[in-house]
Amino acid sequence: QVQLVESGGGLVQPGGSLRLSCAASGSIGSINKMGWYRQAPGKQRELVATITSGGSTNYADSVKGRFTISRDSSKNTVTLQMGSLKPEDTAVYYCNVGGVSSWIPYNYWGQGTQVTVSS
Repeated sequence: QVQLVESGGGLVQPGGSLRLSCAASGSIGSINKMGWYRQAPGKQRELVATITSGGSTNYADSVKGRFTISRDSSKNTVTLQMGSLKPEDTAVYYCNVGGVSSWIPYNYWGQGTQVTVSS
């Protein structure tokens, strides 16, 4: 099993910044991809940003230029630096980690952390 611990959510004013972090632990074999997804009330869960073990990143068009995803040297943590926040960024943000352990692919989700952008 892989356990994910998310942190950094909260209330921020429009135009402000917030940093989300996610730490993976447990039966980690090789992490292939880590990322963040979000779900707003009444909407489907959507991709925010992902980063592969090789450092390749992928961003939703709506966050390009405002958000930055990164990983640490051990590749077991992922952070999302969120800037120029807008009210439409308000959502529950979920960490996702995918990899392979003992030749078995896995995909785990965090419990989610609330991000509210409001004045």
